[in-house]
Order: sequence, then C-alpha cells, then structure tokens
Amino acid sequence: MARAPRLPIAVVTLLWLVVLCRSTESPPYEVLHVESDFEIRHYRDATWMSATVRDLSFQKATLFGFHRLFQFIEGANLNWSRIAMTSPVVTSLVPGAGPLHSSAYAVRFYLPAKFQDCPPTPLPELNLEPYAWKSHYVAVREFSGFATDDSVLREAAKLATSLSLSPWANCTTDSDYIYSIAQYDPPFRFIGRVNELWVDVDASVFVGPGKATA
Repeated sequence: MARAPRLPIAVVTLLWLVVLCRSTESPPYEVLHVESDFEIRHYRDATWMSATVRDLSFQKATLFGFHRLFQFIEGANLNWSRIAMTSPVVTSLVPGAGPLHSSAYAVRFYLPAKFQDCPPTPLPELNLEPYAWKSHYVAVREFSGFATDDSVLREAAKLATSLSLSPWANCTTDSDYIYSIAQYDPPFRFIGRVNELWVDVDASVFVGPGKATA
C-alpha cells in the first residue's frame, strides 16, 4: 500500500504560508443580518475534507490537523490528485472536557468546486474523511491577530455577550460543534490577520422554517 509522504511540521507550516497566500476560492455565503460586532451568514450545502484531532490545545490541533490535510492536497490520495488550497482553514471544537470545553477538534478545509461532488479518497493512514457541511446559519465575529487558545476563549465570550443583547439571543443551536474558528492567513503573516469565530444559529424565526434549511 502506498504511504503518504511525511513532512516535518515546520516544513508544512512554511508551505501553509505559500498556499494560503495564493488561495482564491472560499465557501460562498449570504449575509442575512449585520450588527456592530457580528453578522449572521447563510452557508449552503458544501463538502469539506476533515481531520479529527484529539488534543486539549486548539493551536496544536490545528497544526497537526493541517499537516494531514496538506499531505492530502499534495497528492496523498488514491487518485494522486493535487488539490488547490482554499481558505479559510476551519477548526471546530467538539463538545467534551478541557480548557476550551473540548477534547477533540475537527480541522477542515473547503474542497474546490471541481471536487465538491467527487472528492479524491485520502490515503487511509491520513485518517481523513469528507464532511458534508449541510446548509446552516452562523453568527460570525471577526477578530485580528493570532488565533490562540486564550484569544478564542475571549472572542467566544464577547460573541456570546453580543448575541445575548441582540434579537438572536435565544437562537443558538444544539450543534455537534460548539464553536468553529476560521483562519484566513498563513502562520507567518504578522500584520492584518483576519480570523472569525462561528457559532451555529437557528434562523427559522427570522426567515421561516423552509428557507432556514434551504
């Protein structure tokens, strides 16, 4: 059985800088509602590639998960297909125990349009799976700087406060994931970094049950 190429973490981090700087494709969305410090978006059905990582650190989990994903897009799949990198890299916290109320993370990226319907099969040792992210609405808070374990907790608290004071106060959902952190920039970009905190919300009260799941 063919084995995935093994690259040092430091090398993958450098390559992340290159691929994210030239990435052009992102998951499409529509903005439903805008407040001063967050907005509500609608993302339609889409296929992502996902790496599950069990670690208490969001930062370490993101790095280790992306290491596996990068091997996949560089050709460690049964088709030996090279896949263009997209942005953002999204790390979702899975409910559980730990400093971020999580014991596992799902690190994933959006598959380019040409692979949405038929994603290449990852080599088994990478332990990756396609993830069908169904149509959903999210409250999005943008923040700058580096996304760290501490900054994610601070931004999550700020978004929770903002939601509690808005018409969306009682609209958070019982999602499989508590929060998702979207990172748009490579690790070595120090100025003008853009990150987002995503929380699933139920938009049916505002757009109607049928439209909320469209």
